[in-house]
Amino acid sequence: MPASSLILASASAVRAKLLADAGLRFEAVDSRVDEDAIKAGFAQSDKGHGDPENETDALALKLAEAKALAVSATNRQALVIGADQILSCEGKRYDKPKSMKEARANLLAFRGRPHILHSGVVLVAAGAAVWNLTARATLTMREFSEDFLDAYLEEAGERVMKSVGCYQLEGPGVQLFEKIEGDYFSILGLPLLPLLDELRRHGQAMP
Repeated sequence: MPASSLILASASAVRAKLLADAGLRFEAVDSRVDEDAIKAGFAQSDKGHGDPENETDALALKLAEAKALAVSATNRQALVIGADQILSCEGKRYDKPKSMKEARANLLAFRGRPHILHSGVVLVAAGAAVWNLTARATLTMREFSEDFLDAYLEEAGERVMKSVGCYQLEGPGVQLFEKIEGDYFSILGLPLLPLLDELRRHGQAMP
């Protein structure tokens, strides 16, 4: 049994901090699901016939649910939060960069263009999803110079590889942007306000 009846099925320090700062008592457990396998299976099943943005919402939700279900399997008496986020730019989906070289290439691809952060969040109880939500935020990067980009990457360092967009808005990454549309918490990877509203219904947040 977990120490808390509320579990975050994630190893994300950012999501854990958002919940902790909101005053919630919970345990964080890494789901260890194979995200690459889920994405590959999804790519085979969607076949590109639907709206790309809606498909990306569905994939974010599928990943979030898979994480929550995996943790719920061994913690059936707890309410489990699953969350995931995917970035799309002009119809192409991006994963977290695996190297600084890839991060630089991604940022150049985003430069001067809007990209969308698709967030999915799911609540699972006793092995079944009881609530879910998707949210989008649109962020437009400015036409920064390559000199600026090199300086940014040097300052931010390997932290950029922890974010699908290669930035943290609460740090120097905010200087990459000219326009941001969307909920701040969703940009960080967790649509917090609707989640808190649902947690209140389950007695896991202050009424």
